[in-house]
Amino acid sequence: MSEKLALAQNLDAQDELKHFRHRFFIPKREGKEVIYLCGNSLGLQPKAASEAIQKELDKWAQYGVEGHFVGEQPWWQFRKPIKPLLAGILGAKVSEIAIMNSLTTNLHLLLVSFYNPVGKRTKVLMEAGAFPSDQYALETHLHARGILPDENIIEVAPLAGEHTLRTESILQAIEQIGDELALVMFGGVNYYTGQVFEMQKITQKAHEVGAKVGFDLAHAVGNVKLELNAWQVDFATWCSYKYLNSGPGGVSGIFIHEKHHHADLPRFGGWWGQIENERFLMKKGFKPIADADGWQLSNEPILPMALHQASLQIFHEATMEKLVAKSNWLTHYLYEWLIELAGKHIEIITPKNLPHRAAQLSIFAKSRGKELHNFLLKNGIVTDWREPNVVRMAPVPLYNTFTEVYQTAQKVAEFYK
Repeated sequence: MSEKLALAQNLDAQDELKHFRHRFFIPKREGKEVIYLCGNSLGLQPKAASEAIQKELDKWAQYGVEGHFVGEQPWWQFRKPIKPLLAGILGAKVSEIAIMNSLTTNLHLLLVSFYNPVGKRTKVLMEAGAFPSDQYALETHLHARGILPDENIIEVAPLAGEHTLRTESILQAIEQIGDELALVMFGGVNYYTGQVFEMQKITQKAHEVGAKVGFDLAHAVGNVKLELNAWQVDFATWCSYKYLNSGPGGVSGIFIHEKHHHADLPRFGGWWGQIENERFLMKKGFKPIADADGWQLSNEPILPMALHQASLQIFHEATMEKLVAKSNWLTHYLYEWLIELAGKHIEIITPKNLPHRAAQLSIFAKSRGKELHNFLLKNGIVTDWREPNVVRMAPVPLYNTFTEVYQTAQKVAEFYK
């Protein structure tokens, strides 16, 4: 047995979170569990998922429409026990969270409220190479407002010869745009490089010049430690099907800082955002709930939310503090072993050090990248391929092991022999 394998097995034996792996279905290939390093794209299914959904199906079968009002978790207020589970993951107050819609739908709704161009303050700052949904949402949103995207969306890019953004470059861009800046809209973690942005510093600098700040947390939520309330972030949205393991196309959510709950912000209204004691009076005149729930539009999607709740309960038991600590070590060892065993053939474009690195490593293959991805898959290692030449690997602390991380690095080295 090699020293590295022995170390990996010893770390697994000491892992206080190891029992959580057994609460997920691990896909199999030819009867053997795969090494699943694709939780940054779609998280694995919790074993509690089917029971959670079946419970609501049984209620529907037994009660029909009365399911909205009976049982320990009536549908009309189904969200209420779920929101506290999210609060600890987001570093938010329960009142600052709403569970609704999908990520890009929520982004458009939030832009209605938080992109308020006035006079020369029309500019939006975002990272170059943001996920396409964010680019398309901003582009079309500005078009709808009669504002030219090419002139008003400013992208900050890495310096020549670098793959990731320097925090000082972002802060400098905010300062240079100054009183023309209406909004900073960034990912919390860049989907391609895996870089974690310093959200607190970005928020503080944007507020200094009078701009609002929002984050797409698709690759950050359930992955990195967040303190949205303390950081004074204005708004955020995310999806739940990646690190939160809440199923393909799972329900999204929004964060709106408490300082905005009573502000006279523009918004699109809907029946489910109406104050609860008047919702069923069916009167004209929108009176929103005085917290993030006031941004809701429609009935809660019960089956996706039941699945969401089942997964979030696991996070509640494990705690984000312990998950982040294990994640940091998993990714550290994957980084070190990849460089040691196959460093001549790859470049890791994800930052090496905290706080700029989380679960994901983006491996730039100097040659035969797609072949490497296919080789790993053939050998039972599920990763993610991104053009032009990047293999993304995300060891997830709830279900990945140190032994799997070592075996992955070993297989990459084997491919390039």
